[in-house]
Amino acid sequence: MAKSDPLLSVNDIHTYYGDSYVLQGLSLEVHTGQIATLLGRNGMGKTTLIRSVAGLTPPREGAILFKGESLEGMAAYRISQMGLALVPQGRRIFSTLTVRENLMVSTSKLAAGNFAGKNKTSRWNLAAVLEEFPHLAKRIGQFAGSLSGGEQQMLAIGRALMANPDLILMDEPSEGLAPVIVNQIGGIMVSIRDQGHSILLVEQNFGLAMEVADDVYVISSGRIVYHGKPDQIKRETEILDHHLGI
Repeated sequence: MAKSDPLLSVNDIHTYYGDSYVLQGLSLEVHTGQIATLLGRNGMGKTTLIRSVAGLTPPREGAILFKGESLEGMAAYRISQMGLALVPQGRRIFSTLTVRENLMVSTSKLAAGNFAGKNKTSRWNLAAVLEEFPHLAKRIGQFAGSLSGGEQQMLAIGRALMANPDLILMDEPSEGLAPVIVNQIGGIMVSIRDQGHSILLVEQNFGLAMEVADDVYVISSGRIVYHGKPDQIKRETEILDHHLGI
């Protein structure tokens, strides 16, 4: 893959749930070492895009390229082994497992695998993740279900980092969190980006998105209706009003 090529390229994809036509020719890119943020109202297709990229709801038409390789027909676990990790909406931590056990899930044989496309770097291990998230270090033996919402979100991000991904898909990481915790999560995302990871962020919190994004996309009815830089979209009053309700 050439240096100038995007890490992730989504080209004119069309994704359905049964007969429901959700993504209707959507295209976007995520470049190495950047955070691309996807904004939009509820029901516009944001989570469907995440699921399409992760291989959970593959598109019927169009192409998704990750590190220059097509993901068409590839099982979700193989896509993960290529260097892609998911921080799902609602955290989806394993509440009856401890913090340590949740973090170690990403190091299982199935998760790590020996797929040829797997990222070779190993920046993140248990000690590194606990250093990044000292709140988790203090609760390493607790059941994950006993953590606060913010701590559970940190655990979900830490679990993703344990896979040493090139690209992290984050779906509404600020959902249900107090403003002070949202600020902490934003700082964590910037730190992760500065350490070389790319992030595709789905978010409804406009302030958070503007703080962390390198590129901004706006989705409406399954299509991208705007693409620009954070300082540019702030001047697009019609886009903010009509598509984001701001």
